[in-house]
Amino acid sequence: MQELLNRLDQTFRSATLGKKVMVLDYVVPTPLGTTWGLGGTCVNVGCIPKKLMHQAALLGQALKDSRAYGWQYEEQVKHNWETMVEAVQNYIGSLNWGYRLSLREKSVTYQNSYGEFVEPHKVKATNRKGQVTYHTAETFVLATGERPRYLGIPGDKEYCITSDDLFSLPYCPGKTLVVGASYVALECAGFLAGLGLDVTVMVRSILLRGFDQEMAEKIGAHMETHGVTFIRKFVPTQVERLEDGTPGRLKVTAKCTEGPEIFEGEYNTVLLAIGRDACTRNIGLQTIGVKINEKNGKVPVNDEEQTNVPYVYAIGDILDGKLELTPVAIQAGKLLARRLYGGSSTKCDYINVPTTVFTPLEYGSCGLAEEKAKEEYGEQNLEVYHSLFWPLEWTIPGRDNNTCYAKIICNKLDSNRVVGFHVLGPNAGEVTQGFAAAIKCGLTKELLDETIGIHPTCAEVFTTMDITKSSGQDITQRGC
Repeated sequence: MQELLNRLDQTFRSATLGKKVMVLDYVVPTPLGTTWGLGGTCVNVGCIPKKLMHQAALLGQALKDSRAYGWQYEEQVKHNWETMVEAVQNYIGSLNWGYRLSLREKSVTYQNSYGEFVEPHKVKATNRKGQVTYHTAETFVLATGERPRYLGIPGDKEYCITSDDLFSLPYCPGKTLVVGASYVALECAGFLAGLGLDVTVMVRSILLRGFDQEMAEKIGAHMETHGVTFIRKFVPTQVERLEDGTPGRLKVTAKCTEGPEIFEGEYNTVLLAIGRDACTRNIGLQTIGVKINEKNGKVPVNDEEQTNVPYVYAIGDILDGKLELTPVAIQAGKLLARRLYGGSSTKCDYINVPTTVFTPLEYGSCGLAEEKAKEEYGEQNLEVYHSLFWPLEWTIPGRDNNTCYAKIICNKLDSNRVVGFHVLGPNAGEVTQGFAAAIKCGLTKELLDETIGIHPTCAEVFTTMDITKSSGQDITQRGC
C-alpha cells in the first residue's frame, strides 16, 4: 500500500506468472514536508542513502590514512554536504525511474495513491489531488512498512527531523543531537561524525536493543573514541527554536531516567531515531476484519504470510515478530508469489538471517546474540570462541589496534554447531554474507578449523580461533 519498502520483486513475480497486478504506492509527507519516489524506505530513505553516506565518511578516513602510505597533498580537504546529497539523490532518482520502467514492462498497473479498504475485496485509492478511484481484487498483499516515531513532546514535529528527512536535507545539519540508540541512530551518528560534524547521541537505556550487547557496547566505545559524545539515561522533554536558519539553532531540555537531573543543550539539528511504527492503523484493516497487534500495530500472520482474513497477506516490517529487513521482505514476497501462482510450496525461512549495522566500525551478525543463546541452550551447553584482530590496512596509519572483534557461539550438545556469528570490523557485511550460507548448511567449529583462511584478510580470523571465553586467556593480537 503506502510504501513498498523495495518489495516490488513480489509484484514483478506475480505479473510474470500471468496475473493482473496493481500497485498502490503513496508516501505521506513528513511534518517537514519530505516525500520521495517509487521504491519504498530502503531505496529512498533507508539502506541505499545510508550506505552511500557511510561510504562518504569512510572515504574521509581513507584520506587521513593515505598520508601514512605516502600520498602528499597540500590543499585543505573538506566535505561538501550539498554535493553529496545531490549525488545520492540523483542515484536514487535513477532507481525510482528504473522501478517505473520495470512495472510498465511487466504490464503492472501503478497508481501513486493512498489505499484504504472500504469493504471485502475492495479498496479506495486517493491520489495527491484528492481524486478517488475504487478497485477490487481477488488477493491483497500488505507491504506498507513503517515510519519513524516521534517523541510526543513540545517541539518534536515542529523542529526535529528523522531519517525520512536527513538523506535529502538541502543543507549541512551542523552540530547534531541524535536521539535514540537504534541501528538507525548509531549509523546516522556515525557517518555524520565521519563527515566532520559535532555529534551527540542521547540514549534512554541500552544501545542496539535486540542485538548482542557485548558487540553493541564495543560499537559505542569505538564511536566515543572517535569523537561522538554519548549522554546516557536521558530523554528529551522539550525542543525549542532559538534561531531560524539552515540550519537554525535549537535548545533541547531532557530529564534523567534515574533521577531528578535536568540536561539542557543547544544544537543546530535534532535527529529522532527512537523506533518506527507500522503503517497499518489507517488503511481500513478493521473494515474487513484483519487483526493487528494493538500494542505495536503489526500484523500477525501464519507461516505462509497469510493474515486471519484468507485473501489478505502481509510481508515485510509490518509482520508481528519477524525481522525488519528489506532482503527478508523481498524473499518473502518472491516466495509468496510463487506459492500463490507458481505451484510452489517453499516458505520463507526467518531463522539465521544475516544482517549488518553500518556504524563506523561495521557490525555483522547471523544467528543468536550471546544473551539469547544462553536463554535458549543454557550457558553450560555453549562454548564461545573469540578474538580481537587488527586489519592489515590499518597497521601503517597505526589506528584502532585490537579494536576489531570476532566471536562464534557454539552448541556443545550439537557437535559444536555455530548458533551465533558476530564480527566487528571493516566490510563486516561482506564477511557475514559468506559465512551466513555456511551457517545455513550447518556450520560447526570443526568445519571452521578445517577451512584454510585467505591471508591477509579480516575474515580469516574465523578459521584460526582457538581461545574460548571460559578460558579467560588474553585475545590481544600482536601482528599478522
